[in-house]
Amino acid sequence: MIIKKLLDTEVMQTAHGVDARNLYNTDDAMITVITLQPGQKLKRHITPVDVAFYVLEGSGIVEVGEEKSEVTSNTLIESPKDILHCWYNESDSPLRFMVFKAPKPTKKTIFVDD
Repeated sequence: MIIKKLLDTEVMQTAHGVDARNLYNTDDAMITVITLQPGQKLKRHITPVDVAFYVLEGSGIVEVGEEKSEVTSNTLIESPKDILHCWYNESDSPLRFMVFKAPKPTKKTIFVDD
């Protein structure tokens, strides 16, 4: 058995410049927890695999393709592969969500200028 605590996991260096921590990373899948502080956002990007997001805490705006929606804790959002997506925290509180990627990407993420 492997047990990991979020706060004991290193913050990754990412293009987004936010708190992102890999909790699970195997040849088959990845689970990352991202925390966006008030006013932070991710860079708009396209991932070469299906992605599911699960909001753990707070509220934020999720963009998938042409759709944008405000979501809150205990919500799952699906984002198909090769579709533009992004997250925005326009609230006054931290937004924390899990990112599930399966299969684990073998191609690079494509970033799109804002």
